[in-house]
Amino acid sequence: MASPHHKYLQSCLALAEQSPPRPTNFRVGAILVSRKAQDDLYYEDDRVLSTGYTMELEGNTHAEQCCLSKYAAAQGVPDERVAEVLPSEASRQLVMYVTMEPCGKRLSGNQPCVQRIVDTRRGDRRGIEKVYFGVKEPETFVGASESCRRLTDAGIQWRVVQGLEKDILSVATAGHEHSEEEVRAALDKVETRLDDVSEDERERQRRVPRNPKKRMVEVDLLG
Repeated sequence: MASPHHKYLQSCLALAEQSPPRPTNFRVGAILVSRKAQDDLYYEDDRVLSTGYTMELEGNTHAEQCCLSKYAAAQGVPDERVAEVLPSEASRQLVMYVTMEPCGKRLSGNQPCVQRIVDTRRGDRRGIEKVYFGVKEPETFVGASESCRRLTDAGIQWRVVQGLEKDILSVATAGHEHSEEEVRAALDKVETRLDDVSEDERERQRRVPRNPKKRMVEVDLLG
């Protein structure tokens, strides 16, 4: 049975494909999920709160930005107050899936997506506690990314879910003049590394009892 992480990323990829190809950005998809706390084996009780993709909303908007902005709008508050209306239940946690590592810098001067995620934890709010993504951000526009470090510094667990790199990168770079070269260069850097998971997430995985007979429960992601 396919990993639920891959199923979410495949749904994110389908969202990314709805983004218009442009030479100056990556086509990315994102999904915000409410999940039972400390439950990374079963997903039958997942609740999809919002989705987004690059340029879904007016302006040069990114996937995570659209995802959070749509949730804020549904709750009747401006974007900057989304942290106030995100669910905060003791028995659940907020998880974001995104095809590509959240951006840490934007040439437009707009707020980077990693900061938007970190800001959901302002004050004593739990906000987004985990981020899963399929590839690290290529260095095409802003050089080496420091987003993973910033997530770690904010106490947010993160993990690279491998297996969809080529598809994600091909969709992300559609519209770029040298898309094929970008994809090849990014794939050359893809390898299994210890830093492909945050320290907190690695420790959590170490503590999870392993039972090969258990079956992960699939969830209708966007139903």
